[in-house]
Amino acid sequence: MSRKKKNIEYAIVDIETTGGNASGSRITEIAILIHNGEEIIDRFETLVNPQKEIPLPIFALTGINNEMVANAPVFGDVAEQIYSLLENRIFVAHNVNFDYSFVKQQLDMEGYKFSAPKLCTVRMSRKIRPGFHSYSLGNLCRNLEIPIENRHRAGGDAEATTVLFSKLLEWDEDGVIPEMLKRNSKEQQLPPNLPKSDFENLPDCPGVYYFRDKAGKVIYVGKAVNIKKRVSSHFTGHNPNPQRQNFLKSIYNISYEICATELMAFLLECVEIKKLWPVYNRALKKFEPKFGLFLYKDIAGYNRLAVGKLSKNQQSIQVFNQLYDGINVLLNLIEQHDLDIRLSYFGQQSDSFGTPHNTDAIPFPDVDDYNDKVKYALEQLKANQPSFAIVDKGRDENEKSCIWVEEGHFYAMGYIDRESDLTSLEDIKDGLERFQGNYYMMQLINSFVKRYPQKVLQFNPQILEDNIMT
Repeated sequence: MSRKKKNIEYAIVDIETTGGNASGSRITEIAILIHNGEEIIDRFETLVNPQKEIPLPIFALTGINNEMVANAPVFGDVAEQIYSLLENRIFVAHNVNFDYSFVKQQLDMEGYKFSAPKLCTVRMSRKIRPGFHSYSLGNLCRNLEIPIENRHRAGGDAEATTVLFSKLLEWDEDGVIPEMLKRNSKEQQLPPNLPKSDFENLPDCPGVYYFRDKAGKVIYVGKAVNIKKRVSSHFTGHNPNPQRQNFLKSIYNISYEICATELMAFLLECVEIKKLWPVYNRALKKFEPKFGLFLYKDIAGYNRLAVGKLSKNQQSIQVFNQLYDGINVLLNLIEQHDLDIRLSYFGQQSDSFGTPHNTDAIPFPDVDDYNDKVKYALEQLKANQPSFAIVDKGRDENEKSCIWVEEGHFYAMGYIDRESDLTSLEDIKDGLERFQGNYYMMQLINSFVKRYPQKVLQFNPQILEDNIMT
């Protein structure tokens, strides 16, 4: 059955390039075949001088070398012709966002503000002919018995893509292609290997989402106030940088976990990133604390307190983002518990905190007595850290959410059923899921506490139980 639509024409495009991203690489060859829904009505093909070296691996793949493009036109020489061929036509390619990003980037550089509706023959093939193990152009042509010559050259790949496209037009008995072309369809924004159903099934609520690769491994974790809206934002625009292009091509599935509040989504995202270390998550590293309060025993047997830089995986009593925060904590301990300032260390600024002159005239304290003082000071420091719960709305009206902070550390979070028969503080605590917190998570919690003090319940056991259960 013919799927020709009146006045609709398709520009089927294939390019060869100097590399894998449009921001730092350039087109070396382009082929454009104009198709009216039944047959090819025009074609254009040319090598392009990229005005930069063609890397050896690219030559090995395409056979295009520096000598071949030396006398070819630069892109600016053919930009007008390319623009006129693409204008008012549907842009079609295999993995369309790759070709589109290059062509748009280089047309924009030449002053042509290019935008066009797109069709991806990878996504079309997945919908119209499901079940293949691979949807690369080579494997599809082999499985569908489509001849392909001059593989990895623009003309040969464009010819094969055109045959594939023609077959898909004929096989599209369910109107897949018209549906993909609707203005409100997200189809062409989605990564080429992501089923549209994965996106359509995303909820409009707070939570955490997971992008997974072909093997099912999580490659990115994100949080959102609105999961569907946030995921959609990853796929809009035509940012040509290589990290984004590789990222999109790697996404094969999306899963998610609903959270009751934005804060819970933030915390769960932190937990999951620390647990899974997805390859495309990097942002949290800048929030790691830089300084710590440490305890160590010196050669004379004294337990000393010190503030200094925090190394990776180094254990500390307390962590700080700023050195002066740690110094203030240590000075307060010295003042409140009559500790010896000479047995304390303040990073590189030890000489500026009032160490007495003529220290030889002042005897050092007894080792055991002093160590007992330090032990008590740390016990009090720990005891004075806040313990509280944040009680907020649940995922539905039958529950409440609870975030539990104990002695200044994020301890647990979860949901309390309004109809449950929990009768004690320990029962409530045991009903939450235990998590390992960190400095950044407590920053998020403390920021929330300052903004919404009415949602915070300090640890008066009876008040806490009454508020959680009602």
